[in-house]
Amino acid sequence: MDDTAHRPEDSYAPSAEARWLPEPDKRPGRTAFQRDRARVLHSAALRRLAGITQVVAPMTSDFPRTRLTHSLECAQVGRELGAALGCDPDLVETGCLAHDIGHPPFGHTGEEALDQAAEACGGFEGNAQSLRILTRLEPKRFAPLDEEPARLAPWPGHSVGLNLTRAALDAATKYPWTRGAHPTDPASTKYGVYADDLPVFRWLRKGSPADRKCFEATVMDWSDDVAYSTHDVEDGLQAGHIDPAALRSAEERAELFKIAERYAPEADPEEFGEALDRLLAQEWWPRSYDGSARARAGLKDLTSQLIGRFCLAAEQATRARYGPGRLTRYAAELVVPAAVRVECAVLKAVAVRYVMQRDEQAQLRSRQRIVIAELADTLYRTAPHGLDPVFAALHREAEDDRAALRAVIDQIATLTDASALALHAKLCG
Repeated sequence: MDDTAHRPEDSYAPSAEARWLPEPDKRPGRTAFQRDRARVLHSAALRRLAGITQVVAPMTSDFPRTRLTHSLECAQVGRELGAALGCDPDLVETGCLAHDIGHPPFGHTGEEALDQAAEACGGFEGNAQSLRILTRLEPKRFAPLDEEPARLAPWPGHSVGLNLTRAALDAATKYPWTRGAHPTDPASTKYGVYADDLPVFRWLRKGSPADRKCFEATVMDWSDDVAYSTHDVEDGLQAGHIDPAALRSAEERAELFKIAERYAPEADPEEFGEALDRLLAQEWWPRSYDGSARARAGLKDLTSQLIGRFCLAAEQATRARYGPGRLTRYAAELVVPAAVRVECAVLKAVAVRYVMQRDEQAQLRSRQRIVIAELADTLYRTAPHGLDPVFAALHREAEDDRAALRAVIDQIATLTDASALALHAKLCG
């Protein structure tokens, strides 16, 4: 039997496989979404994430998780969960691999500092930067010089990025709205597109319900939560920052639940307490950690058990609502039981309190904010000096001060932690 007769992507409409710039297949037999996955996997933008902070800074401990390892772990979780629900696994994996590709140096600290530096050109947001990288900054395909401006505005003759399919870009879009347009929280700082990237955003969202994530993006989003909540706790335990016994202290629990409210604002302290107690009662939950081989194996089992628990709960709840069959694009929404979301929120709070809020981490973040602010100021004042050729060209072509500043912000956002420090020492030292 021909193994291409019933491809997973056959349940996707031709419009989902469309690319911003039409291009022929190089090799028959590969699906459109397999090509998307390969493009992201081989991109320089994805490789760069090996040098971006996840919980601890790269090179400051043995085998730390980075944004790259997190993205790979998220992709593995998302691929299996998506496949179980009928999505094309390559499509979901592409969305997961690409979801953090716009994160700047120093993780969320760098994101906040760049947002301040970019205020005059509309701000900075890692998810919006991801779309910008995928559709413009990562050079893979260029639009013809003689293309109709109305068709590719404002990109005739310019890079169209990786030129992924509409469905792949949609799967990587966690926040399908502009700044300040959050559907339920106008004060939210989360958004997925800058004003000058609206042409390609409108194209990829053509025919989609306003403000609603596609099904593959909801799978990606939950896989992201599952991966970083479980792995950050694993890393914290292994590094000795988390004492399992502290999770039974009334005072510590009260502080934890204050943090957990950020991630599950609809829950109350009693629900957080019940969620934590459910986890602590599991036979696989560690009672202590001494760094032995047996203890390290126990941590791996903890992570596996948590991932299985969270993914199976979402799969079962989604199937209970929508029944069997392929669930793709806008035919369904991922259903995650409230109790499971609260458990995930508690794990995030554990990582924040015992790993990210340590005194030395606060001091490090303060220094990182200064590095980003001084880099942005110096590069903007002296540009195109200090800019890489790609961004120097964007700076020269800038129509106004906003576009010139955006070129500088794009340059800084493509640095790793180490290269940001090196460039700062060179230009600002």
